Amino acid sequence: QLQASGGGLVQTGDSLRLSCAASVRTFPNYGMGWFRQAPGKEREFVAASSRNGGSTDYADSVKGRFTVSRDNARNMFYLQMNSLKPEDTAVYHCAAGQVIWGQRRNTNAYVNWGQGTQVTVSS
Repeated sequence: QLQASGGGLVQTGDSLRLSCAASVRTFPNYGMGWFRQAPGKEREFVAASSRNGGSTDYADSVKGRFTVSRDNARNMFYLQMNSLKPEDTAVYHCAAGQVIWGQRRNTNAYVNWGQGTQVTVSS
């Protein structure tokens, strides 16, 4: 099971750090991802991390502003979000799975999902 937290209401240009606590067994064996879903839109890929954190990937819309990291000793996964924009407003979900790296942007690659945390960026 995954528990995301850290969302909130911020202004344009502010920062937030999302956290995802994983109670899955053998957390280091899981690829991890962040996805987001805005009202009326499909869930979209935000960022992903390989099992050891050595490889990461970002959607073009967040590249250079967002950073993923993980602490395998603590079963934690993070998303540092800087320079937030109103278009970043969404519910953010963390996800885990035996991800084949080439499928990291695909929601079907992940079998465990957190409940989501709301991020709202005001202009």
